[in-house]
Amino acid sequence: MRFTYCPHCGSLLTKKEIGDEGLIPYCESCKVPLWNMFTTCIICAVVNEYGEIALLRQNYVSTTNYVCVAGVMKLGESAEETARREIAEEIGLEVNELQFIRSYPYEKKEMLMLGFHASVKKADFRISREVDAVEWFPLSTAMDRLRPGSIAWELVKTVKENLCSAL
Repeated sequence: MRFTYCPHCGSLLTKKEIGDEGLIPYCESCKVPLWNMFTTCIICAVVNEYGEIALLRQNYVSTTNYVCVAGVMKLGESAEETARREIAEEIGLEVNELQFIRSYPYEKKEMLMLGFHASVKKADFRISREVDAVEWFPLSTAMDRLRPGSIAWELVKTVKENLCSAL
């Protein structure tokens, strides 16, 4: 999000030199800089004890590729809490172990995606209304189901490499 007006008082912002940051939108009335903002989200490679990953179909995201569990962080929620909540909400599974992998800037949607490897026990899915379908896929073939180069593809690639090197 890029500010033109102050969200506190509605004044038109000016540009002000702020330290090493350069020219930043600034509210002269409130005396506050307003940096560009992004939405913080999580994305999870949900893997069971058999080395299978849960991949979703969400037609509002893609009609041709599967995706990983993902969602927006709520105010007051940690990234780990968000990951556990989204996995429970979207596919009805409880996380046994959660490992942060890395962050992925998603400039097109002004988001920062925090990538996790979530370990779960294989169970039947209980899917939410925002999920059209979910299936278990072997990690060895999962990347073929994702859009090449996507954040989900990058995350699954890293999780797969980490699991293979641990064996």
